[in-house]
Amino acid sequence: MGRCALPPLLRYPTVDELGGRAAALVARHPRDTRLRRVGTSRAGTPLWLLSVGHGNRQALVVAGPHANEPVGGATVLRLAERALADPRLTEGADATWNLLLCLDPDGARRNEGWLPGPYTLGHYIRNFFRPGFLEQPEWLPDGAAGAALPETRALLELQDELRPFLQCSLHGVDIGGGFVELTHDLPGLDRRQAHVAARLGIPRELGAYDALYWPGLGPAVYRIPPPRRADLVAAMTEAAVESTWYHPYRHGTVTAVVEAPMWGVTAVADGSPATDRDAVLRAVSRTLRHDTGLLRQLLARIRPHLATVPDAARLLAPVDDYLLVCPGLADAWDPDTGDGPAHPLPPLSTAHLVALRISGRRLALRTAGLLHQLVRAADRDPAGVLPELDLLIDQWCAEYRDGCGARWIPVARQAEYQARVVLATFELAGRHARACPGPGEPVPVQQD
Repeated sequence: MGRCALPPLLRYPTVDELGGRAAALVARHPRDTRLRRVGTSRAGTPLWLLSVGHGNRQALVVAGPHANEPVGGATVLRLAERALADPRLTEGADATWNLLLCLDPDGARRNEGWLPGPYTLGHYIRNFFRPGFLEQPEWLPDGAAGAALPETRALLELQDELRPFLQCSLHGVDIGGGFVELTHDLPGLDRRQAHVAARLGIPRELGAYDALYWPGLGPAVYRIPPPRRADLVAAMTEAAVESTWYHPYRHGTVTAVVEAPMWGVTAVADGSPATDRDAVLRAVSRTLRHDTGLLRQLLARIRPHLATVPDAARLLAPVDDYLLVCPGLADAWDPDTGDGPAHPLPPLSTAHLVALRISGRRLALRTAGLLHQLVRAADRDPAGVLPELDLLIDQWCAEYRDGCGARWIPVARQAEYQARVVLATFELAGRHARACPGPGEPVPVQQD
């Protein structure tokens, strides 16, 4: 084991393990690392920032912005060890690495039922948690001045304090492939990402649902458009709403959202022209409407029995959000209702159709998993829905496994992929920053 290395992580770290491992690194390398509290979550959990190096140029890496995407925690620990072991990443680049261990620790704790494994889709879904849209700390529905969550305010203050040349937000795709979203073009990133993905056996998502309406900067690399106000459905598929991704743009910051898959699907890398486009879209939309109807009926049977369930509102918020947006998404994707001259779908490849099929079923599956937890939390099943939910979850997981070929990617490989993409982004963003005005100088509108 090298002088900087901690024992390798073969599974996702918990919130407490992240803090413990970061503290151990600082104890072993007190000259080159610092650990400080930069905020507190709604439940009183510290938000810890691990900093490595003493350079003037600041890089900020944010792990755990979505509660069900724990790969970022493993990645930031890996990045800290790389920065300690390789002075080219610190002194050689005049850089400090600032690693926010987990932006949503309260939400992350709610996922600890599946973090140790077994890593099966059914186990993940039955223990999945992701808060409602208004409780996700990177989103700014009321703008930065109206940020309500303490986690969001802590991140905004950190961005304004550091004025980083690079911000990386670490996300995880539960089913699909890896991709990157950028606020600025970084020429060459697509080739580097492709090399990393090929070496590690990670499929690249060439038609990412998140970036369906966004311009491409290369295969599996997308340009985040400037933020605009949008309703919930548009915010999910069409618009870059106001967010902490764009907040530091005023400082010249390049933001990269780096997505790493948990279960990989080879077909998301198929960039061939779509065949039977309209038939596939109609099937995806019809399935989403059907699934939504089933889940609404199950929720109606469950809801009268939730008065005594502790914290039921936290589980119901994302359920209500998903059931609200699903019909609008189905209409937007349906060539008979959404693909008209006023609002056409973009050109679609096979990869796009696979991603839409995965995404529609994902929303239904997450909803079923949250309903399953609500019933379990009640300690009984007065509405008799648990067998039906189990059957739906098992069937839908089997469709991912057998119909889409979803295969588990080991945690160490997920984190290594994400870390290597961050390091490539770090190098390219450093070149971009040197070509831009320095601190205190006006930052021009980017024309990448």
